[in-house]
Amino acid sequence: MIIGTGVDVVNINRFAEIIERTPGFIDRVFVEHERDKLLRSMAARFAAKEAAAKALRAPAGLVWQHCWIENDPDGAPHLVATGTVAQRAADLGINRWHLTLTHDEPVAIASVVAEHLTDDELLTLMRLDPAGRGLLSAHPKETDR
Repeated sequence: MIIGTGVDVVNINRFAEIIERTPGFIDRVFVEHERDKLLRSMAARFAAKEAAAKALRAPAGLVWQHCWIENDPDGAPHLVATGTVAQRAADLGINRWHLTLTHDEPVAIASVVAEHLTDDELLTLMRLDPAGRGLLSAHPKETDR
């Protein structure tokens, strides 16, 4: 069952201006392994964090660094949530994320779908994808790796 959806668009040029104007922005918003990405990839990841917050109904208190994007060996992105983001997702019954990122100058776009899978659906998914990509973190208190 779909619990929430979120979409966000980031103007890459304006994003660059924010980074230049606000020295601590990158460290406050991104986890370490996201900080060395190309500008357009960082903009897409920022859009993903915003889209995830929208899928969670944007409650106060979410910490930016409790949500980040990793890439599978084949390059596909997936959302990882811990701490405040994982706790909110668990409170809503979310146990799986779907993420799409794209960028084409001058915009970056992300779409997030937050889903609840039944135990049987989770078992089927784990048989198909033993890595469990897109599943909610089992450690809501864990923070940046």
